[in-house]
Amino acid sequence: MDGRILPGAVAWYVTGRFYAAEHDTAFDAGYFVHLQGIEGPLFSGKPGEGTAYLTFLADPFKAKKVYNGDITLGLDDVGEFGVYLNRTPGASFDQPRSFGDGEEIARFRRVSVVMGATIGGGAANQALFSATVFSAQLIHSREFELGGRRYDLRRLIPNGVTQWGTAATTSTGNPAGIPFVGSAIAIGGEPGAA
Repeated sequence: MDGRILPGAVAWYVTGRFYAAEHDTAFDAGYFVHLQGIEGPLFSGKPGEGTAYLTFLADPFKAKKVYNGDITLGLDDVGEFGVYLNRTPGASFDQPRSFGDGEEIARFRRVSVVMGATIGGGAANQALFSATVFSAQLIHSREFELGGRRYDLRRLIPNGVTQWGTAATTSTGNPAGIPFVGSAIAIGGEPGAA
């Protein structure tokens, strides 16, 4: 099937952080822990943000809040994020924009509002759990080389992904960011049909 990830199969695992930005916006940044179809290591050493060859950085977005008892829903605007190849890794959660310092190899657009849910009711009414889900269409990609092989996300995931994420409920680092993990599956259909 020319390397294409089967519809419904795991496409990637990522980890990153959500950050507050100017004008009441937020953005997220992070790196790929696994990208199906890429052979060879995704890190230049011990896995972490500073050794990741493949990173992502979202454009700032606004979230609207909806409340239902102990559940708070966050509805994020449709927006875009880039995937970057870092030939010399060095991104840092202390400098979140550094996740976009590499060569942009793909750009995705969230095709619907991102819904996140934070469940409260824990000790001292602290949030217990936060989760998100969104679908993103691949709108641009270019061929790149990693580990002596050539790849193009257009061939691997032509219609994009649907990603589920789980986030911490407290921030960490300086600047403060909320850590999360995401698991994405390939969207089906004919290539380019999304």
